[in-house]
Amino acid sequence: MKYFVTIGAQTLEVEVDGARVLVGGEPFETQLAAVSGTPLYHLLLGGESWTVAAEPLEGSGRWVLGMVGERVEVAVQYESSRGIEASGKGQPVVFWATVRAPMPGLVVRIEVAEGQQVKAGAGLVVVEAMKMENELRAPRPGMVQTVHVAVGQAVEKGASLVTLASPEPSG
Repeated sequence: MKYFVTIGAQTLEVEVDGARVLVGGEPFETQLAAVSGTPLYHLLLGGESWTVAAEPLEGSGRWVLGMVGERVEVAVQYESSRGIEASGKGQPVVFWATVRAPMPGLVVRIEVAEGQQVKAGAGLVVVEAMKMENELRAPRPGMVQTVHVAVGQAVEKGASLVTLASPEPSG
């Protein structure tokens, strides 16, 4: 999947293919792991280890990133959205929605994978709480941007489970 990431006045082309990422045409091997219940991620990039705080700004296609004591805002645009913009049909905006745990529990099933397209109402994650399974569903159609949890992981109320990207605002 190809993205265009804007940081300040600079826009970078980023292509993601599994653990291989091209940034401005330069290849990097990466691994990314979410820290449950937090906006933190452990990132291995080109042999270096980083802890990054990442939170989507709801409804804006923008993210706030924190790393090494600095905070930056970035805009992310899909290659397909960029084509719409170039055709003069308007400025597309990517909207984000993070599905969070409604109560403490245990992740028993993950029904989607990163990069997967989902319809509104599609099952995303099943969390067991108080001996009952709760299937959490997509609030709108979109693409699974990030799966923040793993099967067998205990989560607290409000923990990020799945982040969806969509060209439509939530209504």
